[in-house]
Amino acid sequence: MPDLIRLCLVDDHPLLREGVASTLAAEADIEVLAQGANAEDALHIAREHLPDIILLDISMPGGGINAVRSIYTACPVVKAVVLTVSESEDDVLEAFKAGARGYVLKGVSGPELIRIVRSVYNGETYITPNLAATLLLDSKARGAREESETNPLDELSQRESEILGHVAQGLSNKKIAAELFLSEKTIKHYMSNILQKLHVHNRVEAALLAQKNHKE
Repeated sequence: MPDLIRLCLVDDHPLLREGVASTLAAEADIEVLAQGANAEDALHIAREHLPDIILLDISMPGGGINAVRSIYTACPVVKAVVLTVSESEDDVLEAFKAGARGYVLKGVSGPELIRIVRSVYNGETYITPNLAATLLLDSKARGAREESETNPLDELSQRESEILGHVAQGLSNKKIAAELFLSEKTIKHYMSNILQKLHVHNRVEAALLAQKNHKE
């Protein structure tokens, strides 16, 4: 016989809440312990019952994300799953940042919600697939924009840029030191710093990066 999943449900819409509770409670391995209507109820229920899972809405009085955060702090063993109509990327990110273990849209079917509850109980994290795809695409787009907008050479000091210019011309550390009236040891120190700032492995890669940016 499977483990009994002890669950609580918090939503300020009684009809929807009771419908979800009825669907879940009909399963032999799920027990609905308590219901509530706001963030205060959510924390109280979590503390009193220490359920395996608490399902809650974002837009309920007191704020669902605030409730998730409070529950995660006070009862870290309780897995919070957001059940909401909000498809906002900010809400998704804030919910998981607050400690949620799942983010489910209210259009989900009964059998699918039951499957999600069981998967979260077994240690998985869940997010509605179309939201996950959107977040992934947005994340990649942001990364591409940031990469295109950031020039690593801008991080170099004036002296480092000067040294890199000589490296790009094929000069050795010894010759650069003579050109700039510095010790070879000092040039080596600058080169180590330059390689780290540019996220490259050697002076050849650094020179190629400098040449590429000079052409652009």
